Amino acid sequence: MIRKSVDLVNKGVNAPDEVLDAIHGVMHAWRSRQYQVLREAEQPVTHVEGKALGFFARHPGATQSELVAHTGRDKGQLARLIAGLRERGLLEARADEADRRSQHLHLTAEGEAAHQALRRQAKKLATVAVKGLDEGERQQLLALLERVRANLDQAD
Repeated sequence: MIRKSVDLVNKGVNAPDEVLDAIHGVMHAWRSRQYQVLREAEQPVTHVEGKALGFFARHPGATQSELVAHTGRDKGQLARLIAGLRERGLLEARADEADRRSQHLHLTAEGEAAHQALRRQAKKLATVAVKGLDEGERQQLLALLERVRANLDQAD
């Protein structure tokens, strides 16, 4: 793992940048550890594939168009991603009864197993990440992060 060097001379000069760098570092470490489990599994899953599986776990029978609308990602990219998940047996498509051209996507048993493994790993990592923080500190951290997100949402 590459460690960020500490610049004690300029510390605090770019404090807003340091906050966002720290948030990015936390998310990078979390994702790296989370997906290491699935990369090493019998059925490796990338970050984006894991997100897609999560979407269809929460929205069984959703369409590819609904995933595009939800994520804002490129339609072609998601079409290739879904095709790959279907080829690997993680997703299955079922034709719409009213419109046979429309396909509703569902997790297969293998897709559900991969999704559940990802969720279990996420829960373990969340516990590790906040180890040593009491309830008040967790609430304060959550409130501060929510304020940062609200600021970004309101940015021009």
